[in-house]
Amino acid sequence: MSSPLLKRELGVFGATLMGLGSIVGTGVFVSIGIAAEIAGPGVIFAVIIAGLVAVCNGLNSAQLAANHPVSGGTYEYGYKYLNPWLGFTAGWMFLLAKTASAATAALGFAGYFLNAVGVADRTYLILTALVALATLTLVVLTGIRRSNIANTAIVSVTLLSLAVFIVAGLPEVSWEMATVQNDSSIASILHATALMFVAYSGYARITTMSEEVREPKQTIPKAIIFTLVLTMLLYMAVAIVFVGVGGPDQLSLQTATTGVPLEVIARSFRIPGVSQLLAVGAITAMLGVLLNLILGLSRVLLAMGRRRDMPRVLARLNPSQTTPYVAVVVVEVAIALLILIGDVQTTWSFSAFSILIYYAITNLAALQLSPTHRLYPQWLPIVGLASCLFLAFWVQRQIWLIGLALIIAGLIWRAIVRLLAKN
Repeated sequence: MSSPLLKRELGVFGATLMGLGSIVGTGVFVSIGIAAEIAGPGVIFAVIIAGLVAVCNGLNSAQLAANHPVSGGTYEYGYKYLNPWLGFTAGWMFLLAKTASAATAALGFAGYFLNAVGVADRTYLILTALVALATLTLVVLTGIRRSNIANTAIVSVTLLSLAVFIVAGLPEVSWEMATVQNDSSIASILHATALMFVAYSGYARITTMSEEVREPKQTIPKAIIFTLVLTMLLYMAVAIVFVGVGGPDQLSLQTATTGVPLEVIARSFRIPGVSQLLAVGAITAMLGVLLNLILGLSRVLLAMGRRRDMPRVLARLNPSQTTPYVAVVVVEVAIALLILIGDVQTTWSFSAFSILIYYAITNLAALQLSPTHRLYPQWLPIVGLASCLFLAFWVQRQIWLIGLALIIAGLIWRAIVRLLAKN
């Protein structure tokens, strides 16, 4: 008997906001600082290159989702257009990377929030993160419609704070510093590009929830394109202000000594109150990322439960068929365990590697589309595949070695589960 499907309740506007809510969070408030520490003013090139790679991947994700609009994203595309092992690998990498990213977002929210209210106790940091996780899990359990309303409110506050940061910061920019030729190597810019790519990758949430999108063939490509174009413009503006005001000599110091590099830059603006508004935007941004990661992770678990790559119980829907409630609860528990450990310093680099492998499989699947189902030229997935595989190995060596080991571990898990199922 086939599993029941989720209701289609998202249009272009709602899907675009879901994409923005997934992207504009740790991406803009954290990754630009990390990438600037590595590449200096070259971060502006990293933002542009990563954005172009993301556009290639986004369009390929869009044509796959338009032709196969079910929950699960590349996990499902791998199964349909490639083979079960590659499909499983995509789902496995997504789960590993995004569960850790969700814990990072929860801790990031707690850090910004407690910093704003003047509390520094680590015990409260973990407790606040767990409370945020529990609250947003309850929102997700009510279904996609209420989740979309909550996401719209969160994204609106975040975008407002960043718009004020850009408007207030542009007059302060030293264009000589923003465009200075620095001694950043090509390797450092490519490393920064790999990290900045993660800052764009939230658009995958649109495809992982494509089962809940109305008229997916029209809605999904539009939503992904709108999301990526808006994000690229936003990141470029923020990067120019960050580099042009902070200066290449201060970037590394600001990123290393504070978890809120944009807020540090905003304190130097002549317009008062920008840093405080940015802090509020950062708090809502982290909540938005956490909300959307719970949504995306639960939908991938739902898909893996349907195919028995994970326990079948994860495919259960609530009576109104608006949310996979068991998968949501399992996601909450997994994120909570990582919050309790609290050691997520290498999450961003690990996410970069695993997400680039995830999208390499996406592009490989898009290459298999027949001419009648293809929405874009055949060269697009070729460029996307080559770019993803190339950038994936520019992160630290120990990160991609761990990533490869975890891929092997996941495949062994699948082989054991399949063997037990036959016996």
